[in-house]
Amino acid sequence: MSSKALLIFHFLAFSLLFTSSSSSSSSSVQSASASAGADDTDFIRKSCNMTEYPRLCFTSLSSRAESIRADPELLAHAALSVALKTARSTEAALTRMARRRGLTRRETGAMRDCVEQLGDSVDQLGESLDDMRQLGGRRRGDFGLVMNDIETWVSAALTDEDTCTEGFAGERSRGGVKAAVRGRIVNVAHLTSNALALINHVAQRHR
Repeated sequence: MSSKALLIFHFLAFSLLFTSSSSSSSSSVQSASASAGADDTDFIRKSCNMTEYPRLCFTSLSSRAESIRADPELLAHAALSVALKTARSTEAALTRMARRRGLTRRETGAMRDCVEQLGDSVDQLGESLDDMRQLGGRRRGDFGLVMNDIETWVSAALTDEDTCTEGFAGERSRGGVKAAVRGRIVNVAHLTSNALALINHVAQRHR
């Protein structure tokens, strides 16, 4: 074989070896990435089992698995963020509903009370989320104090959400107003309840 042919042979052999190695490396990276994603999702599923509404917990948080990375604090933060976002959108929706024509005087009053209570809940969840952002790097004692504040805020928010529909008790609403309000508030309350359970879990791990 001539030196030129030999050179071409070695070049082709090296190229095939490099391509095979790159392909294997790429497959390994993809496999590891998929495995990590599955582990993160499994972590969320298992963590959600400690909440009162595990299915809602998982469906609301599974899309954030990559950023949560099997970290209980990040999971609690994400759950709180979802609850706050939903509370804000629900507050806006009920504000629009309160302006609808055809509501009875009692329905209008109950709706306004509900919007006010939801506004308080949004403020409390917002305060909790701000505190959650400040947890990193805190000493054990400071961490415990902040977690107590967060638990208090979220519990208060849940109380406001649970009492939001009391003004509709016994009211025969037209156009399904009571059902519409209850459906939205129950969703927010369940998300908040799940967030509180995950926050309590983080707190217990540091006590």
